[in-house]
Order: sequence, then structure tokens, then C-alpha cells
Amino acid sequence: MPSFTPDTTNTDDLRRAFSQFGTGVTLVTTQTASGPLGMTANSFSSVSLDPALVLWSAACSSKRHDTFAEATSFCIHILAANQIALAKHFARHGDDFDAHDWARGPNGAPTLRGCLATFHCDTYAVHPAGDHSIIVGRVTQAAVHDGVHDGLMFDRGLFGRFCPDQ
Repeated sequence: MPSFTPDTTNTDDLRRAFSQFGTGVTLVTTQTASGPLGMTANSFSSVSLDPALVLWSAACSSKRHDTFAEATSFCIHILAANQIALAKHFARHGDDFDAHDWARGPNGAPTLRGCLATFHCDTYAVHPAGDHSIIVGRVTQAAVHDGVHDGLMFDRGLFGRFCPDQ
């Protein structure tokens, strides 16, 4: 692909260039007045150890954007390689928790079982950023659930797992 200057005529080219960077996959949840809500995201990053801060980005075009941008708390789940179905489900159906094993977390956000790690957060800041909002959370409780599973990865539009050099 030749080099290009990103603009509104070549967003597919820019998306393809962005997709060359493989990421982990997360599920972000919050509790609303009408029940639990979830959203799959691969835009997660740690920010700071002191204070403990993380961030993720929500597309403004998402029907779930405003709820997450206005939430006072949320939980970020780091998904395992065997949780592809969970990632795909919450990419499409944010309010359907019926088939999933979860409990209310310390900040009220749904906490799904079987994830590699969880970060319960209070919303620290929300920053507009083009067609997304950057949501920064202050981690109030974290857990690591060691297991035999690798993390779920997303690379070039596909789910998979990391294969370490042997």
C-alpha cells in the first residue's frame, strides 16, 4: 500500500493501517438503571501506577457510547483466548447477560467469571477525541486470575492468540 494522507476519502485505508497493530481484547461493563451493559473493546491501555489509571476508547457512533461516557464506574475484563464467543456476543448485544456467568462487582459493575484479569474503576476523566471518547478510569480494585489460557488477541480484523517464540 503506498503512503497516503489520512482524510475522509480513505478511512478504509487508515483502518487497514491501524489493524496492523495487534491488541488484546477487553470487555467493559457497567450497571445502568435498566440493567447491566457490556461492550467489547480493543483500545485498552494502562496509563499510570500512581494513581492507578487505565483508559479505553468508545466510538461516538456506538449506541452504548453515551451510557459509558456518563457512567460513574465500570469494569474492564481482559479476555482469554477461549472467550472469542464472549467478545463477539458483546460486540453486538450489550444488554444480553442471560447466558453469561457474572456477579455484581464492588463498584456495582457486572463482573464476568473466567477472564484473565479485571479492573474495577471509577471514571476519572472523559476526553473527546475525534470520532471516539477516551474514557480514563481510576482502578479501585484489580484481580489477576491465573490460568492455562493465553490472552485473546485481535490482529488484522481477526481474533486469535499470541504464539511465543519457542
